[in-house]
Amino acid sequence: MRTINQHQRAFKEKVEAEKENIGKRPEWLKVKLPTGNNYLDVKNLIKRQKLNTVCEEAKCPNIAECWNHRSATFMILGDTCTRSCGFCNIKVGIPNELDLDEPRRVLESVIELNLRHVVITSVNRDELKDGGASIFKECVRLIREYKSDCTVEILIPDFKGEEHAFEIIMQSPPDILNHNLETVPRLYHVVRPQAKYKRSLELIKWFKDKGLKTKSGIMVGIGETKDEVIEVMKDLVEYGCDILTIGQYLQPTKNHLPVDRYVSPDEFKFYKEEGLKIGFKIVESAPLVRSSYRADQHARAIFSK
Repeated sequence: MRTINQHQRAFKEKVEAEKENIGKRPEWLKVKLPTGNNYLDVKNLIKRQKLNTVCEEAKCPNIAECWNHRSATFMILGDTCTRSCGFCNIKVGIPNELDLDEPRRVLESVIELNLRHVVITSVNRDELKDGGASIFKECVRLIREYKSDCTVEILIPDFKGEEHAFEIIMQSPPDILNHNLETVPRLYHVVRPQAKYKRSLELIKWFKDKGLKTKSGIMVGIGETKDEVIEVMKDLVEYGCDILTIGQYLQPTKNHLPVDRYVSPDEFKFYKEEGLKIGFKIVESAPLVRSSYRADQHARAIFSK
């Protein structure tokens, strides 16, 4: 039986063999180097508080725009992930001991930045009994208590589908529950090898049934077809997803899955139009869109509907 890494290697070799058809990175995917006083303030704050951000760890192309608006996505539970997703730049290995003081430092950063909306995500911590759900809960609880004018969005892992972890999250529920499908089911064995498409859909439904606003995101340009993207959209709406983000996959290093194609802005516009027709309340679809891009705007819009 082939291993997970062999599946990913075979997929990568197949796409690399056809790479001459992809062409150079188009102009719409080029971004400026991050600069600006607010950018530096946020960068120094993150360093001082000894926190991680998905903005840095995942090499987000929007880091300059977001940090200059004094917005960041905090990544809790350390900087080492227990899973080996083929697209992700976050370090894989055996994580360090759980940092129980992390929620306090997240709160202090939220207060110092005077955030009105905060996004908190994490690495996967499959070795923990609750997958790290208790740290998510404590982050939300502290923000609720000491920064009540700030809405909270959490972008969670699947916790292996364990409902006891979901119940812990609901002890101090966020305003928006985000969980990314990332790609179409056909590509899960190379893109999200330790995840299950149906399990992620059921997670979204579980939290939607508890009354939360729900959100998910996918990448395109990693080997999917347009028809498969539409089917994923339909599945998400059926399972109760309110907000969808769609962005271009960009290969973070040569060791990750290669780009299959560069999706045109017109195709992203098509996905947005179709998504709204299918039933999403909000669709953010453009080449450089990532999970928490304009999340503060999404929060204001979803609670005004």
